Amino acid sequence: MAIVQLWEGLETALGRDYAIERELGRGGMATVFLATDLRHHRPVAVKVLRPEVAASIGAERFLREIAIIATLQHPHIMPLFDSGEAGGGPGKPGPYLFYVMPFVAGESLRTRLEREARLPVDEALQLTEEIADALDYAHRHGIVHRDIKPENIMLEEGHAIVADFGVARAADAAPGRTTGERIAIGTAAYMSPEACAGEAQMDGRGDLYSLACVTYEMLTGQPPFSAPSIRALMARHVIDLVPPLAEVRPDVPRAMARALGRALAKDPADRFPTLAEFRRALTAPTPDAEVLKSIAVLPFANSSSDPGQEYLSDGLTDEISNALTRLRHLRVASRTSTFALKGQTHDVRAIGERLSVQAVLEGSVSREGTRLRVTAQLVDTADGYQLWAERYEREIEDVFAIEEEIAQSIVRALQVISSDRERRGLARAPTASIKAYECYLRGRQFLYQTRKKSLQYARELFGQAIQLDPNYAVAHAGLADAVSLLNVFYPGAAADLAEADAASRRALELAPELPEAHTSRAFALWMLGQDQASRTEFATAIRMDPKQFDAHFLLARARFQKGEMEEAARGFEQAADVREDYQARFFAAQSYAALGRMSEATAAYRRALEVAQDHLALNPDDPRAATMCAVAHCRLGDREAGVTWAERALAIDPEDAGVKYNVACLYAIEGRAEDAIRTLQAAVASGFGNREWLERDPDLESIRHDSRFRALMAEHQSA
Repeated sequence: MAIVQLWEGLETALGRDYAIERELGRGGMATVFLATDLRHHRPVAVKVLRPEVAASIGAERFLREIAIIATLQHPHIMPLFDSGEAGGGPGKPGPYLFYVMPFVAGESLRTRLEREARLPVDEALQLTEEIADALDYAHRHGIVHRDIKPENIMLEEGHAIVADFGVARAADAAPGRTTGERIAIGTAAYMSPEACAGEAQMDGRGDLYSLACVTYEMLTGQPPFSAPSIRALMARHVIDLVPPLAEVRPDVPRAMARALGRALAKDPADRFPTLAEFRRALTAPTPDAEVLKSIAVLPFANSSSDPGQEYLSDGLTDEISNALTRLRHLRVASRTSTFALKGQTHDVRAIGERLSVQAVLEGSVSREGTRLRVTAQLVDTADGYQLWAERYEREIEDVFAIEEEIAQSIVRALQVISSDRERRGLARAPTASIKAYECYLRGRQFLYQTRKKSLQYARELFGQAIQLDPNYAVAHAGLADAVSLLNVFYPGAAADLAEADAASRRALELAPELPEAHTSRAFALWMLGQDQASRTEFATAIRMDPKQFDAHFLLARARFQKGEMEEAARGFEQAADVREDYQARFFAAQSYAALGRMSEATAAYRRALEVAQDHLALNPDDPRAATMCAVAHCRLGDREAGVTWAERALAIDPEDAGVKYNVACLYAIEGRAEDAIRTLQAAVASGFGNREWLERDPDLESIRHDSRFRALMAEHQSA
C-alpha cells in the first residue's frame, strides 16, 4: 500500500484519538508515524503493521500478545500507551493493526552507529548493561523479545530503551510464520544460531546472543558476521566462529571480552543461563582487570562556634557523597553507614574493614560570618596513609566550587574511570543564592525525618528557598516532595496536591536534565492518580541516574500500593542497593511476606532490623524507625522486644498518626485485635489516610475481616 494511502487511511481511522503528523520511518514489519495524542496532548509514536504482516498475525492474536507486553514496566523498556484495530468496513480503508508508544526525542542506536560507527567502551558497556537489565526483567515475566537489533533500541538522554517487544512476539507466534520469513524482515545479522536453524522452541538465551551481536557492533563498528545473502549470513551464524574481539578492539576490558565470547556461543547451553549473569560477568574482576574503587564519605565535623551550623557540615557531606555516587566505577558507602560513625573516633583501617572501602574522606567545616573554612583529607584504609589533603578558606558563596574541587580531587587521587558526562555531573551550582541553599539544606534535613511536623517544616523551608531564588530547581522539587509525602501519610486538601503538581512542573521546566526533577514529577503524578504518566517519569529518572535512591524507593511504594508485590520487592531491593535505608529494607521484607515467600521475608526483616538499629543509634528520637524495629522483632519471633520498641516509639511522639499506624500493625501481628483496631482508629482520627496502603499492608492481615476494620475502611472511603 502506498504511504500516501496509508496516511490518509490512518487519519480517517484514528482521527478521533490521534492526529497523524508525519512519517518517522518504516521497516519490514511496520511503518512509524509521529502523532499527537488528542486526549492527553502529548507527542506519540504510532506503529502500523504492514498489511501482509497484519494478515499473517490476525487482529485477535495481535491484541492478545500486545496485552501481555503492556504488563512490562521497566525503566529501559518502552512503555505501551495504546493498541487496537482501526478502520475497515465497506468502502473504508483498513483495518489497521497499530500500537502507540511514547515519542522518544532521541535517536535509535542504528542512527547513532551510522553516524559514529564505534562507541566508546564505557558507553557501550553502559548501554549493554541497561539492555540486559530490560531483557532479564522481561524474561523473568515469561516474555522473550526475539528481535533485538540496533533499530529496536532507542537512546534518550544517553540511556537505552528497548522497543518493539510486541510485534516480534506476535509475529513469531502467528500460524504459518516461518523462520525464513522472519529473516526476510532484516534481522539476520543479529539472529541466534538456533533461530537461523529454524528451531521452534527458543528461550531468553536467543535474546542474549542477539544482544551480544549488538554490543559487538557497538565496539567494532560491524556485527560479528556479514555475507552477500541472507542464507549465507544464516549459515555463518550456525557454523563460523566469531572473530576475537581483542583483535578488532584491543582496549576492551578482558572481562567484557570474555563475557561477549561466552554469550556468542553456538550452543545455547554454553551461554549464560540468564541476562543477569551476563550483566555481572561484563565487569567481573579478573586477575589483571580494573578493580572497582570504593570510598566512605564520613560526616564532616562542625568546627564553627555556632552548633546550629551543623546543617552546613552535614549538607556538604551529603552533596559530595551524592556527587560521587553518580560515578559508575566508584562504590560509595551509604549515608546510614557513614552517619552512624558521626562524632566518633575510629582508626581509618577499622572503618575500611567495617564498611569494606578502600578510602575514607574526612574533614571539617567552619563558618564565621561570611567566611568558610573547609579541610578535607583522603586516607587509604589499607595503611592509614594520606592520599590527598586540602584546606579551603573562601567566602560562603564559593561552597559549590569547593564541593566540586573536592569531588574532582578524589576522582584523580583514586584514579576512578569516569566519562565526560560523569565529570560534568560533578560540577553543578544549583543556585546563586547562598541563603536559598541554606534553606534548602535545612529543608532536606527535615524531609529525611518523615514526621508530620518535620515535613511541614521542610515545606516551609523549601518555600523560603524558592522565594529567595525562584529559579532554584531542586528547591521546587523538594517542595513537591514535601507536599506529596504529607499527602501520602496525612492527606490534605486538593490544593495541597495542586501545589505539588505546580512545584514539580516548575522543577522540570527549570532543569529537564535533572533526575531529581523527574522523580518529583513522578511522585506528584502518582499522588494525582496518573499512574501511567508517573511510571514514565520514574523510568526517565532512573535512566538518567540509575543510582538515585528516591526514584527506586518511591516507584516501589507506588507498586506496593497497587498490589504489585513482585515489582515492589525488586524496587525496594534496588533502592537499598543504592543507599542502605531502613525503610527500603523493611518494605522489601513486607513485600516478600505479602508474596508468601517467608524465608526471604525473614532474612529481609533481619537485615531491616540491623539497619534500623544503626539508624537509631544516630537518630534516637526517630519514632518511625522505632516502630519498624518493633514490627521486625515481632516478625522474627521476639515479641517482648517488639512491644518494648513500640512503647518507645509512642513515648517519642504519641500524637503522630504514622507512629500510631505502625504500632497498630504490631498489635495485629501479635493477634491483639482489640488493641490493633483501637490504635488504628486513633491513627486514622489523627490524620493517617493512605487507604491503598491499608488495603495492601500484610501486617494487618489478622484484622482485615474484622467488621470494625471494614467499617473503618468504609468510613475512610466516604470521607
